[in-house]
Amino acid sequence: MITLELQTNARQEMLRITRLIARTVQEAGWHNGVLTLFVPHTTAAVSINENADPDVMTDLLYALERQVPTRDPNYRHGEGNSAAHVKATLVGLSQAVIVRDGNLALGTWQDLLFCEFDGPRRRQLYLEFTPSTQ
Repeated sequence: MITLELQTNARQEMLRITRLIARTVQEAGWHNGVLTLFVPHTTAAVSINENADPDVMTDLLYALERQVPTRDPNYRHGEGNSAAHVKATLVGLSQAVIVRDGNLALGTWQDLLFCEFDGPRRRQLYLEFTPSTQ
């Protein structure tokens, strides 16, 4: 397992991490198999989405905020970050990506995104590689 350290800079943001992950896969010498990305935090997530238009990330954050507003007088969690917990649950704490010949098998328009919902913070991302048996 490899642990990557990430620094987020805003309360809510999405970081493109595809290049970092691709470089890590190559440096680790992983060739064929499945790479699992896991976020060991309850207020952050990881997603796969479009890489061509940065407004997609803005729109995703906007839509999540409309559905789960940061501030709501009905939240009961004492830390004041209930919405961040809900958003992380909705987006998900892990993703699986096929690695073929040392490269991430993502679609043309896909990027890996680290999703921060309670920043800014120093975060970790775990990478676990399962080699193919063929």
